[in-house]
Amino acid sequence: MPVFQLGKDLLFPPPELARPDGLLAIGGDLSPSRLLLAYQQGIFPWYSPGEPILWWAPDPRLVLFPSEFHCSRRLTRLRRQEAFQVSFDSAFAEIISHCATTREEAGTGTWLDRAMIEAYTRLHSLGYAHSVECRRAGELVGGLYGVSLGGVFFGESMFSLESNSSKIALAALVDLLRAWDFDLIDCQVGTGHLQRLGAREIPGVEFSQRLGLALEKPTRRGSWRQNH
Repeated sequence: MPVFQLGKDLLFPPPELARPDGLLAIGGDLSPSRLLLAYQQGIFPWYSPGEPILWWAPDPRLVLFPSEFHCSRRLTRLRRQEAFQVSFDSAFAEIISHCATTREEAGTGTWLDRAMIEAYTRLHSLGYAHSVECRRAGELVGGLYGVSLGGVFFGESMFSLESNSSKIALAALVDLLRAWDFDLIDCQVGTGHLQRLGAREIPGVEFSQRLGLALEKPTRRGSWRQNH
């Protein structure tokens, strides 16, 4: 199947036209309006530094329904011990920076080049992108960030400098999303790590249907900092 070339017009081809590997389109920009339009259609950017912007809509889709989050006994015990402190939207720039550097240091590479970091920082300043921070004794040791629209949280990346710290952040996020009646967390593509926490793959058609319904809910735009 063809890969669509994006121009200046603010539009995307239908996600169901993506290649079997999920690649849908190339080009365009990372403006807030284009990013938000992409997420509303279940499309996200993902590319390596030096490449043009690549847009993806994988099928099947990995999602985590908040009610299906699996909190292991060890994780439950760690949360009860309150050795970690969790916050929301208190250090977005640090979170996204750590997500990039920890992958680079691990030798796995990162798609978070300067343009991507600036793009999601802009979304954060506009109240659409959010971070969850996990600290121990005041030091940032893990966390995650993503984009929130309607009843969907689109997870982008997470990192851990200390064992289980990103899981603690995710558990806190799940608690908040449950309280706010969110429908799902979009995890994009399959990873054993997230599947052990309860995420599962669903067909692209089902994802699109669930996404459409979830986007009918109002977006909780603005800082989530006061919610923990």
